[in-house]
Amino acid sequence: MTAIAVLGSTTMDLVARVARAPGRGETVTGREFRTVPGGRGADQALAAARAGGEVVMIGAVGTDEYGSRLRTNLEHAGVDTDLLHTVAGPSGTAHIVVDDEGSHATVVIPGANGTVTTIGPGEQAAIATAGLLLLQLELPLSAVTEAARSARSRGVRTLLTPSPVRPLPDGLLDAVDLLIPNEHEAAALSGQADPHTAAEILLRRVPEVVITLGDRGCLYAARGGEAVRFPAPEVVAVDTTGAGDTFVGTLAVALGEGRAVPEALAWAASAAALCVQKPGASASMPYRGEIDAV
Repeated sequence: MTAIAVLGSTTMDLVARVARAPGRGETVTGREFRTVPGGRGADQALAAARAGGEVVMIGAVGTDEYGSRLRTNLEHAGVDTDLLHTVAGPSGTAHIVVDDEGSHATVVIPGANGTVTTIGPGEQAAIATAGLLLLQLELPLSAVTEAARSARSRGVRTLLTPSPVRPLPDGLLDAVDLLIPNEHEAAALSGQADPHTAAEILLRRVPEVVITLGDRGCLYAARGGEAVRFPAPEVVAVDTTGAGDTFVGTLAVALGEGRAVPEALAWAASAAALCVQKPGASASMPYRGEIDAV
C-alpha cells in the first residue's frame, strides 16, 4: 500500500440548512444547524483513509474544543495525526449554508491553519516516505509551495486541489504532477471558460489535469494525449459539500494502488456520488466497501 501524506487545513464546519440561500443583505430562517469536522485537507485525508489508504495528516488545530474533536475524528478513521500540531488559539472554522438543491456557500476562518507557514524536518521526512502528497490552498502558500518542492526533489507524486483559487507563486505549479481544479477554478487559473481549452493551457505547467464538472463528470488530460471526458453516476444530490474532497482522496488511493487512470477516475466518481447523497462533508464520506459495491 502506498502511503499518502496530506498537508492541509482542518476546520470545524458550522452548517446551516435552509430552503433557499439568502441574497445580499437578506435574512432567511434556517431549519437546522450542525457542527461537522471538516477542512479541505482533513476531508481529503479522511476520504483517503476510509477508502483504505494509509494516511498521515500534516497541519494544525487550536487549543479549543473544536481542535480536540478535529483530531479525534481523523484518528477514528485511522489517520496518523502525529504531525497535526496543536497551537495556542482557535481552530479553523468554515461557515456553510446549504440549500434544498444541495448547493452550498462557504466562508472560511483560518484560525490555527494560518500558523502553518513552513514545514519542519518531521514533515519533510513524512513527505519523503510517502508515495503521494495531497495539497490544497487553505494553508499559507509558503508552506504549500515548500511541501510541493520537497516532494518533487524526492520523487513523490503531488496532487494539488487549487481551492480556494488564487494567484499562485512561481514554482508551485512547476512542482505539481496532477492538478485537480473544478471548472471554475480551471477557468480562473487559465483565463478560459471552456474546460478543454483550460486544460490545454494548464498542461503547459503540469503534466496531468483532472477538471471536475460536478454532475457532468470530469475531464482528464495529459501532455501528449487527447483530453477524455468521464461521466458521473446519476444520483439525487442532498449536499455537495464534501464531494470534491471525497473524489480527490479516493482518487489518490486508487492511483497509489497502481490503477489505470480510467479505473481510478471511475472509482473516485462513485465515491463522490455516494457522498452527495448524504448531508454533511466528513460524515457523508463512504468507506471502501461501499465504493466497491457500486
